[in-house]
Amino acid sequence: MHNTLIDYINSRVSRSLLPNEIEILKNNFVPHKLKKREFFLQENETSNYMGFLIKGSMKKYSIDSKGTEHILSLYIEGWWVGDRESFTKLSPSSFNIEACEDTDLLVLTKKAADEVFSLPIMNELTRQLDENYSFASQKRINAAISMTAEEQYNMLIDSYPEFSQRFPQHMIASYLGITQETLSRIRSRAVKK
Repeated sequence: MHNTLIDYINSRVSRSLLPNEIEILKNNFVPHKLKKREFFLQENETSNYMGFLIKGSMKKYSIDSKGTEHILSLYIEGWWVGDRESFTKLSPSSFNIEACEDTDLLVLTKKAADEVFSLPIMNELTRQLDENYSFASQKRINAAISMTAEEQYNMLIDSYPEFSQRFPQHMIASYLGITQETLSRIRSRAVKK
């Protein structure tokens, strides 16, 4: 499992990890398994872990006062998983993070994260991830306020084609903030084209 993380980091930074850096990663990232529907984090808990997804898929969501699930994030292999605010501030989370499939992760505790992210090469990776997250968030907010549901769906599938195979339709609809019926109509029109 650690080799997947090491390959991921090496593919995104300006130089390959050094043997001592690899050792620090291996000593701090711990393998963790979740079964489908098992929670990585539940609302009102403090996030004690951040994870790197090796195998499986997950979702981060909140539930409103009417019991409706609102998906904020969908995760697949090679993505980081967690509630960064809760993890960093040691505050209760507003979100649930749940496995959508049987899942393998490498997890970091807060103490382990402090050691791992003291490595300059990991700061380089963090800057890149933060930039990418910022760009993706801006795109998503702009799409939500200026695009039709069909345009939002097409943008999502163009960006992440595997989502349509990995996540059920009701999860994709929730992620887009539309009803399942609207998504069904959009997909039917796409098939007819």
